[in-house]
Amino acid sequence: MTPLPLLSHIPGPVAPPIVGHTLTVVRDPYGSQQRFIDRFGPVYKTKVLGVWHINLCGADAMEMVLMDRAQSFSSAKGWDAIERLFAGGLMLQDFAEHRRNRRIMQSAFRASALESYRKAMVPALEEMIAALPRGRRFCFYDAIKDLTLRIGCAVFLGLRPDDPQAARLNRALREQINAALSVIRAPLPMTPMQRGLRARAQLRAQLRGLIAPRRRAGGDDFFSRMCRARDEDGNGWTEEELLDQFNFLMMAAHDTTASALTAIVWLLGAHPQWQVKLADEARRLGPDLSAAGALEDMYQTDLVIKEALRLVPPVPFIPRRAVADVTWQGHLIPAGASVTVNPGVTMMSPALFHRPERFDPLRFAPNRAEDKAHRFAWAPFGGGAHKCIGMHFALMEIKLLLAVLLRGDRITLSGRQPVNWQRLPIPRPRCGLPIVLSRA
Repeated sequence: MTPLPLLSHIPGPVAPPIVGHTLTVVRDPYGSQQRFIDRFGPVYKTKVLGVWHINLCGADAMEMVLMDRAQSFSSAKGWDAIERLFAGGLMLQDFAEHRRNRRIMQSAFRASALESYRKAMVPALEEMIAALPRGRRFCFYDAIKDLTLRIGCAVFLGLRPDDPQAARLNRALREQINAALSVIRAPLPMTPMQRGLRARAQLRAQLRGLIAPRRRAGGDDFFSRMCRARDEDGNGWTEEELLDQFNFLMMAAHDTTASALTAIVWLLGAHPQWQVKLADEARRLGPDLSAAGALEDMYQTDLVIKEALRLVPPVPFIPRRAVADVTWQGHLIPAGASVTVNPGVTMMSPALFHRPERFDPLRFAPNRAEDKAHRFAWAPFGGGAHKCIGMHFALMEIKLLLAVLLRGDRITLSGRQPVNWQRLPIPRPRCGLPIVLSRA
C-alpha cells in the first residue's frame, strides 16, 4: 500500500480526534470553507472521513486543476469512494482511457441524437406532470426524483414509465444511489452498500439481455445508440464497457438533474415575478414542444437556470488526487494527495459576482455578463476534459419540464422560509421542498 504523503507544510485547522473536520464540513460546507479561507488562505487542509484533503480555492485553482494541462490530477482516484458501484464510468477514468471512451459516448450526444431524445421526452413529461397533485401540498424533491428516474427509462431505454421492466430498473438504480451516499462503505449484511452491490448486479443482468437485440434492431433511445456507438475510427464498446458506462450515466443524469430542478422551482416559488416571466415565455413557444427549434426562444428561462445553478450547483465540490508533484501558490501539492476544488463557494464570491447571495438572473444578461469575469467564474458543469458530457441534454430536459409545468400551473412554496439546503454530496432541501401546484 502506498503511504499517504505528509502534509505538515500545508496550513489548516487542528483536526479533532476520530471525526476530524467531517461534521463541520458536512453541516456547513460553504460557511466552513469560507471561514478556513479567511483564516488560512486559499490553500489549506482538512480531514474528512479519515482522509486529509488539500483544498485549492478560487477560480484560478479550478482552472489549474480541471484543465490539468500536465495530467497531474486523477478524477478516477478522486472519486474512488463510489468505485465499488460505478466502476468503469466516464468520470472514473483518466487521460487516454477517458479520451477514448468520451469519443465513443459523444456520438450519443450529437445534435441529431438530442433531437430524438426531445421528441421522446415531451409526451412522457406531459403525461407525468399532468399526474402531479394539484391544490394540495406535496414534497417536490421526492416527486422530481421519481419523475426524472421514469423519464430516464423512457428516454434512455425507450421503455414506457408503466413498463414492469422500467420499475425494476428504477428500483435497482435507487438502491445504488442510496449505497453511494451511505456512510458505511463496506458491504456488511443489511447495509445500503450490500443492497446497492446486489442491485448493481441485477441491473447489469437485466441490461445485458437488451444489448444484442438493440444492436440488431437499432432504435433512437440512448441505450440503443450507446450499443451502436463508435468513435471516428470505428471503435465501440464491449458488453462490459457498455454496462459500466450506462450504469454510471443513469446515476449521474438522475441525481444532478433532480437537484437542479428542485433549486429552480424553489427560486421561482420565492420570486413569483420571475415565474410569471417564464410562464409567459413558455406559452409563446408554440403548441408543439417537440417541433424543431421549439426551445430556441427561452432567453428568460436561460437566465433563471444559470442563476439557480450558480446558487445551488449540483456538484459544489470536485475531488481529484494528485498523481505528480505540483506547486501552487508557493505550496507543494505532493503526488498521492487528495485535492478538492470548490465551484460552489467560488460562484458565491463577491470578487466575481455583485451581491452574490441575491437571486439576480439579470447578472447573466449581455450588458452585465458577470459570469465572464473569469473562465471558471461560472462552472456548475465542471471544466476541462471531464466537463459534463450530458450538459446540453440536462439543460434541454430542464427547459422542457419548466415549459410543460409553467404553461398550466403556478408554484406556491408551502414550507418554512428560508429553505435549508443540505449541500453534500448532492444538494437537496432538508424539508423536501413542500409546494402546492395550482392551475394558472
